[in-house]
Amino acid sequence: MADTAAPSAATGQASVPRRYGMSVPFGGIPLGEQRDLVKEIEDLGYTDVWSSEADGSDAFTPLVLASQWAPSLRLGCAIVPAFTRGPALMAQSIGALAQAAPGRFAFGLGTSSNVIVERWNGIPFQEPYKKTRDVLRFLRAALAGEKVTETYDTVSIDGFRLGVVPPEPVPLLVAGLREGMLRLAGREGDGAIINWLAATDVAQVVKPVVDAGGGRPKEIVARIFVAPSTDTEAVYAGARFAIAAYLNVPVYAAFHQWLGRGDVLSGMWSAWQAGDRKAALAAIPDSLVDELIVHGSPEQCREHIERYLDNGVTTAALSIMPFGLQAGSKQEAVARALRDLAPR
Repeated sequence: MADTAAPSAATGQASVPRRYGMSVPFGGIPLGEQRDLVKEIEDLGYTDVWSSEADGSDAFTPLVLASQWAPSLRLGCAIVPAFTRGPALMAQSIGALAQAAPGRFAFGLGTSSNVIVERWNGIPFQEPYKKTRDVLRFLRAALAGEKVTETYDTVSIDGFRLGVVPPEPVPLLVAGLREGMLRLAGREGDGAIINWLAATDVAQVVKPVVDAGGGRPKEIVARIFVAPSTDTEAVYAGARFAIAAYLNVPVYAAFHQWLGRGDVLSGMWSAWQAGDRKAALAAIPDSLVDELIVHGSPEQCREHIERYLDNGVTTAALSIMPFGLQAGSKQEAVARALRDLAPR
């Protein structure tokens, strides 16, 4: 499944190599104790590891460790918020990791959300599209070694030159939930990072990226949430909490309105806004869990993941959800899940 050509009839995009990655680090296990798991990712035939940044590890530290623990894996951030680091510091972090792992690093940039940016970091969540666009443009110049003096709409840079220029170009990917950001990903980025969507949504989401790309191949990275368990009751219970936590955030609510799920989610949204969390969870139908969370036997999970790839995703970034995993230590449960989901 990994590293094969992926011409997509669903999107009409030119052939792009398929990649099959895993999200790191794994929750509940100290970061310094994850070496064996990262090595197992490499040994099992996964091609990538992808980090993120919300309320756990930062996006860079797990990838620095992985760069040394598993030297064949490509490393990616999905995503780093455009707001929470200064542009120069962000360029420094990218440049340093790109020098540590030449030619193996892809960087994902996005708006994040008002919760992470404003409530947790105390930074006004203003003009997110322009902020992401401006930081993207700055990074493109800075990572090429240019001295940047530029007044953008949301930030001014005066005379910055990066001292750790990557030895090879770093793909810059843009996280997109709706058409504006998706078109930015196609027009000015090297691809898009997509999140919290069903396999059947992929063609709708990828189309603006491809259209704006003007025929240039674009990588489409999808974070796909996977619970490799046949304990359906446990999966449904855990997944409802995860869905409610994300899809009540305004940017994700707007995304699913755009996807056409307004009617399906209206009950959850109404109960959540009324402060009735129990009713909000109960209003999430099993069918929505089945669409948004890959679960079941290893064979069922791989078939479901394949549908994302067939519909236009080029890089699957699997994220293991602990719902219904077999008893044992956290490390043992994650290792079993890695083996169950390994590319064939």
